[in-house]
Amino acid sequence: MKRIIDSDKVNIIGSKIKEARIAAGMSQQELSNKLELLAVYTCRGSISRIETGNRAVTDIEIDAISKVLKVSLDYLFERE
Repeated sequence: MKRIIDSDKVNIIGSKIKEARIAAGMSQQELSNKLELLAVYTCRGSISRIETGNRAVTDIEIDAISKVLKVSLDYLFERE
């Protein structure tokens, strides 16, 4: 199945994830490790691609990322 994308980015929350991760003082690897504890297996490289907008984020990943980074879903979807 092809996706219709109207920009170079395939997700709209990557920059907010990066901002929250840095504010939490967490590396991409640490975020990956903490997601794994919630049974969400997202490697460090995938987190990098999510943050740059080059990889889509599943609903399960979004929920787990918000819990690990202790931010609301509203925060992640805030437009800059």
